[in-house]
Amino acid sequence: MSVKMSTSSPEAVKKLLENMQADLRSLSMECKKKFPPVKEAAESGIVKIKTIAARNTDILAALKENSSEVVQPFLMGCGTKEPKITQLCLAAIQRLMSHEVVSEAAAGNIINMLWQLMENGLEELKLLQTVLVLLTTNTIVHDEVLSKAIVLCFRLHFTKDNITNNTAAATVRQVVTVVFERMVAEDEKFKGLTEEPPAVQGNSNRRSVSTLRPSAKDAYMLFQDLCQLVNADAPYWLVGMTEMTRTFGLELLESVLNDFPQVFLQHQEFSFLLKERVCPLVIKLFSPNIKFRQGSSTSASSPAPVEKPYFPICMRLLRVVSVLIKHFYSLLVTECEIFLSLLVKFLDGEKPQWLRAVAVESVHRLCVQPHLLRSFCQSYDMKQHSTKVFRDIVNALGSFIQSLFILPSAGNTSSTSTPAGGSVSGSQASAQGGPGAAGAGGSLTTQAAFEYRGTWIPLMNVSVQGSAKATYLEMLDKVEPPSIPEGYAMSVAFSALLDLVRGITSMIERELSKQEQEAAMREEAEPVSPPQSDSRPQEPMAHEVWEEMVNACWCGLLAALSLLLDASTDETATENILKAELSMASLCGRLGLVTPRDAFITAICKASLPPHYALTILSSNAANLSNKVYSIQGQSVQIVSPSSESHQQVVAVGQPLTAQPQGTVVLTAKNIQCMRTLLNLAHCHGAYLGTSWQLVLATLQHLVWILGLKPAVGGVLKPGRAVEGPSTVLTTAVMTDLPVISNILSRLFESSQYLDDVSLHHLINALCSLSMEAMEMAYGNNKEPSLFAVAKLLETGLVNMDRIEILWRPLTAHLLEVCQHPNARMREWGAEAITSLIKAGLSFKHEPPLSQNQRLQLLLLNPLKELSNVLHADIRQKQLECVLQILQNQGDSLGPGWPLVLGVIGAIRNDQGESLIRTAFQCLQLVVTDFLPTMPCTCLQIVVDVAGSFGLQNQELNISLTSIGLLWNISDYFFQRGEAITEELEREEAVLLKQAQDKGEPLNRPFHPAPPFDCLWLCLYAKLGELCVDPRPAVRKSAGQTMFSTIAAHGTLLQPPTWNIVVWKVLFHLLDCVRRSSTTADKEKIESGGGNILIHHSRDTAEKQWAETWVLTLAGVARIFNTRRYLLQQLGDFFKAWEVLLDHIQSAALSKNNEVSLAALKSFQEILQLVTPIKDTDKPDALTAMDVPSVLMESLQGSGPGRPLIRSDSLAERLAQRYGAQPSLPPPGEELDDSALWWSAWNTWYRIGTECTRPPSGGTDKLVFVPSQPFLTALIQIFPALYQHIAGGFSMEDLKKLGVILHGAVSVPISSDSSPFILPSYTEAVLTSLQEAVLTALDVLQKAICVGSENLQVMYPAIFEQLLLFVEFSCKPPQYGKMETKHVANAKYNQAEWVALNYVPFAERSLEVVVDLYHKTACHKAVINEKVLQNIIKTLRIPLGLKYACPAESTWKLAVSSLLKVLSIGLPVARQQASSGKFDTMWPELANAFEDFLFTKSTPPDNLSIQEFQRNEAVDVEVVQLISTEILPFANFIPKEFVGRIMSMLNKGSIHSQSSSFTEAEMDIRMREEFSKVCFETLLQFSFSNKVSTPQEGYISRMALSVLLQRAQDVLRRYVEDERLSGRCPLPRQQVTEIIFVLKAISTLMDSLKKTQPENVDGNVWAQVIALYPTLVECITCSSPEVSSALKDALGPFKDFMQPPVSKVQNGES
Repeated sequence: MSVKMSTSSPEAVKKLLENMQADLRSLSMECKKKFPPVKEAAESGIVKIKTIAARNTDILAALKENSSEVVQPFLMGCGTKEPKITQLCLAAIQRLMSHEVVSEAAAGNIINMLWQLMENGLEELKLLQTVLVLLTTNTIVHDEVLSKAIVLCFRLHFTKDNITNNTAAATVRQVVTVVFERMVAEDEKFKGLTEEPPAVQGNSNRRSVSTLRPSAKDAYMLFQDLCQLVNADAPYWLVGMTEMTRTFGLELLESVLNDFPQVFLQHQEFSFLLKERVCPLVIKLFSPNIKFRQGSSTSASSPAPVEKPYFPICMRLLRVVSVLIKHFYSLLVTECEIFLSLLVKFLDGEKPQWLRAVAVESVHRLCVQPHLLRSFCQSYDMKQHSTKVFRDIVNALGSFIQSLFILPSAGNTSSTSTPAGGSVSGSQASAQGGPGAAGAGGSLTTQAAFEYRGTWIPLMNVSVQGSAKATYLEMLDKVEPPSIPEGYAMSVAFSALLDLVRGITSMIERELSKQEQEAAMREEAEPVSPPQSDSRPQEPMAHEVWEEMVNACWCGLLAALSLLLDASTDETATENILKAELSMASLCGRLGLVTPRDAFITAICKASLPPHYALTILSSNAANLSNKVYSIQGQSVQIVSPSSESHQQVVAVGQPLTAQPQGTVVLTAKNIQCMRTLLNLAHCHGAYLGTSWQLVLATLQHLVWILGLKPAVGGVLKPGRAVEGPSTVLTTAVMTDLPVISNILSRLFESSQYLDDVSLHHLINALCSLSMEAMEMAYGNNKEPSLFAVAKLLETGLVNMDRIEILWRPLTAHLLEVCQHPNARMREWGAEAITSLIKAGLSFKHEPPLSQNQRLQLLLLNPLKELSNVLHADIRQKQLECVLQILQNQGDSLGPGWPLVLGVIGAIRNDQGESLIRTAFQCLQLVVTDFLPTMPCTCLQIVVDVAGSFGLQNQELNISLTSIGLLWNISDYFFQRGEAITEELEREEAVLLKQAQDKGEPLNRPFHPAPPFDCLWLCLYAKLGELCVDPRPAVRKSAGQTMFSTIAAHGTLLQPPTWNIVVWKVLFHLLDCVRRSSTTADKEKIESGGGNILIHHSRDTAEKQWAETWVLTLAGVARIFNTRRYLLQQLGDFFKAWEVLLDHIQSAALSKNNEVSLAALKSFQEILQLVTPIKDTDKPDALTAMDVPSVLMESLQGSGPGRPLIRSDSLAERLAQRYGAQPSLPPPGEELDDSALWWSAWNTWYRIGTECTRPPSGGTDKLVFVPSQPFLTALIQIFPALYQHIAGGFSMEDLKKLGVILHGAVSVPISSDSSPFILPSYTEAVLTSLQEAVLTALDVLQKAICVGSENLQVMYPAIFEQLLLFVEFSCKPPQYGKMETKHVANAKYNQAEWVALNYVPFAERSLEVVVDLYHKTACHKAVINEKVLQNIIKTLRIPLGLKYACPAESTWKLAVSSLLKVLSIGLPVARQQASSGKFDTMWPELANAFEDFLFTKSTPPDNLSIQEFQRNEAVDVEVVQLISTEILPFANFIPKEFVGRIMSMLNKGSIHSQSSSFTEAEMDIRMREEFSKVCFETLLQFSFSNKVSTPQEGYISRMALSVLLQRAQDVLRRYVEDERLSGRCPLPRQQVTEIIFVLKAISTLMDSLKKTQPENVDGNVWAQVIALYPTLVECITCSSPEVSSALKDALGPFKDFMQPPVSKVQNGES
């Protein structure tokens, strides 16, 4: 506008008019001669101007209107082609232009005129100037006119004149710019007026030029033609072009694209051109470069002619591409992908040096634009099917750098010969390998360079950090490719890498921080509500992009940086590389990308350590990386591991930290530099390290080890000499560094207090895993372990004491593992660390203090408890020392910590040595003596447990016994402070109860519903109960005595309901355990009790020792039941308890151990002798009343605290009042109902009896257990006492049960070895005590029945039955199962296992009892109904029948006398009851008995004397007399068959056949003549008794006679025959005696017949008598005088029969 102002001011206008007129004048002057038309035109022009000036106010506008005419003279002037005139005219025209008074038409004319001048080659520079002025001053030139002007300039560019060419080139550039500037201006002008054109679409059509405004259209046509020209096609608009170069075209394209990006971005038409024309063009032009491979055929010096324009075009194409990517990336996503891929390809090793150099420069340009790189990443790498462009660029850079080391640069020979300085200094340094090398190396190597595997590359300073200043991309004047100095490409690539890292990291970190700030502000603004949803969506996007960027580039970066780091010989370069790696690591950490973070850290770590140093954590990580080979356009990128021969200054030599000893390793200055970076990383970026702490710390640990730093107090590392000797050599350089390093290390861990909790956890975890490795390494050898980690854990713990809670668990958990390590030094430090931390924690001033923060206190003490699980004695020793210190320093303030501390003291195990157990026990004794009052009462229970566990340990018997004493002391303490303890426990209980209710759970406490104080006692009793089943007899005994004593002494303190628990959970539980152990105890003999203690034979097996315990326990429990019965009976389940107790008594009684079984019965007796209880406190002295055995009394006094027991009433009563439950006694007379108890006892007694008397079922081979006699005796002796209580309900059923047991008991044999003590000698008729007991039992019963009610009497028969069974034993002793018993008489002690008892005395005593009882009860209904008499006879029949065959002679004699007694009582009863038929079955039995006895089958023993025989005969006679007095006279009440059998028996007896075995001398006696006579007389007496009153009796007499006569007939006949046969020989004496006897009998009979009334005699009898006569006559011939005289007496009476025969007719009958 300023120009306009100046040109349109009146003065300027006036000046213009004057100048114009002057120009015209001078023109007319010049043309006066040669060119008259021009002169005329000029003059008319003057007139015209004047006229215009005169007529118009706006002179300029008028001039412009008429400008065609005004300009005309000048145009004509130019047409003269006269230089002077032409110059004048051009100047005039320019003046008009500059005042903007040229119209469009005029401008067209001017251009045409200029074109002609150009074609004539006149005033070329002036022409260019004029065109420029015309186009810059106004905008009237458009379309063809404009194009003509532009073509004109282009054509002038290609003249022969260099100056013209250059000026034309400049003008073209300016004109092109003007055209586009016009368009921009036009857009500005229309900006507000029309609606904006729509955003650029990718697929818009290029033909829609019509929509463009004029300037835009020009620009469009121009740009389109530029593309055409570069593509070597004909232009559409720039008509008249003759020639054009590609280089110039590309430069123009580049400048337009670079200067006017807006045009292309805002107008579809233009963006379309970009896509459709520019990009294909570029790609096409690139093609020769892409195809080109630098082969051996083409030498660098003389390329083939085709490749002439190669460098200039290629370089310009790369510039165009840079612009396209920079500005139009968003439009040309696909195309840029292609360009970038090409760019990457140009870095390829096979491309020429210069091409790679310009490509690297191009890449560098991209690398300094992080936002652009970010777009690549978003558009390509993050899209699914797209090339990973960003990744490829980075990888290409990496592989480019690698290729520079690997391939010697082709065409540059200098690269192969390393500059002398570098190599010499390097080799010297490594050769000397000592401190001196530093000096040498430092002074010689001046130039910064990289060196790797013999390739040496200098490093140049190519550009300022962060700007990509290119060298070769700017060489627009060069046609030939330049030669690239060595190291240039490397330097650019290196800068590019660093810039890339710097750009990306700073960009992302800026955005990250911004985001974090925003988030923080949002939280402050609205702490509750979640972040707004609208800001959410793009945030994850941003994160994803950042992550993708890092993921895409880290591999390539790492590969390149590690290689460079390894190769770097320059401290600054090294520093830069380390900085890059550090910032990448930190960034990855912030983004949470673990793998890349760890990879970068690993790289720094590896660089810190000596080359090829074996460090597992790094190598495993590196292995993961090095296995990844990144392929980039067929090139593989490997991540290189450090090479060993880099020439570095050595500063230290030391030992590697490995499991196996190796040689030394060397640390260089670079290692130390890297170490510092590492420390810096840990210090500044610790929060982002996360799991990489492990890498960092592992490396530091190794470096510390190599440098020989060792831990001191508190975990600080100090330079110390290595244990192995002077293997560590340090240079002075590093010696000064050591304190610094040590300091930084400590600071590093001190700064852990500023880390947030998560990072702190990572640090702790890393230290722990590091320590794990150190532990693994220290396994199996005694080398000095690395204590770095443990020391640093301690240090970290100590500085973070204020928030110790969050790290305590992982920290201590790990240290506990260290404490279990086999290497002593290692675990010693572990224990040191853990105990230091605990002590520090307890003494630290926490906020709030520990006393108010119980949870923390418990947390701190917990590891102390955990140490108990460690098996190493040294650790436990440290632990217990720590406990002792804690007790001494904080003992009074432990409060809730007591359970833990006590737990530690009590954590003793049998596999620990005695010394540890002793130490722990000392702690316990200290607690019991000093601290019981200070600890919460809730811990008392734990004290009991702990003391108990010392009792249970088996290392040291004395400690076990002492601890039982401690338990007594503790019980004493409970007793003394009962009320205080009760109150505190009640309070505690209330709190717990409330908590439990709130949670809705039941209260979880041992022995719950009992009051808490009672529970304490219960725990004590339970613990003693456990000790009562200890494997060691001494402990069992001591514990048992203590337990029963404490229950006796302090039992009254318990509330009645608690007794329930005592009974069930303590006493019965104990009984169960003892029973179980006893039954499973070992029967092996124990040789001696260790050392030279002798063991009594009654205790020489475990089983016997357990038996003693069982006895003690059972007795103790029974005694408690006895003494505390009034208390126990008020409990609801006394009956159940009673049953259980009985069950225990039963199982003990049935145990196969005589001691136990006998003791069980004693206990049984004890609980059965219960009197009605009296109240405990009324007894004179609880203990004596309890009948505590004297031994126990002594032990009570001994184990007590040295004073007599205090009477416990007062406290007990106070406690009882507290609970309001003083147990009241039952009112007098109202006895507790006991019958159920007694019946239960009866059932138990019955079960014991059944079990122990049941014969063994198995064969004889097995060893069987047979109960002992004392046991059985005791068992049976219990019955009378028991019967007193159950007599009331004792039924037949029970009687039967009793019988079974009595019978069984009596049947049990005795073992042969004890028989001499029990059995009487065989000859003595004495009962054993068992048999006595059995009879006593029956006697008790019988007496009870006697005085009992009527209904009891039905039991008599059963008692008889039982006794009769016993009677039978006299003849057949009972069998005991299948056991073979020897009869006692034959038992040689060494043969027989078992001896049967002599049952005869017992049986006989039983028989006496039977007779006696029958005497009393014969008339009882039950006795009559149950046929007792018959049973007695039946039983007696056995010994009577056996007679001489009886085991004892006394038996049958007693049997007979008993029979006679019984019959004398029973027969009258039988006669009375004859009609009822109740005795019908008895008679045959009786007959059998008589017959079996009188005519026994057994022969008398040979040694029987005659007197004996006669005495025995007298017995027989007695029986016959019984028959004659008691039976026959009452024949009419007696069954006929019976009388018949009696008759035939008398008959048989009266005519006894001889026995041939007698000797003559004894004949008379042996014949039992007396007996025969009595029989016969009885027979006769009965035959003709005049008393016969019934036909029945007559019948009997008839029968008797006929038998007698029959008998006589037989004897006589036989005699006659024998006599005849014997001839002269006299007959045997007995036969003669017999015949005489018969003859006498016949004469006796005849007398009797005479005396009897005839009607009493049956006709048959007469007939039989008469029939005898002939036989008698036959006998006359006999030779014996005795026979003859007897015969005479017999024949005499027959005369009475002789009377005449009577006629047949009688009484009127025929």
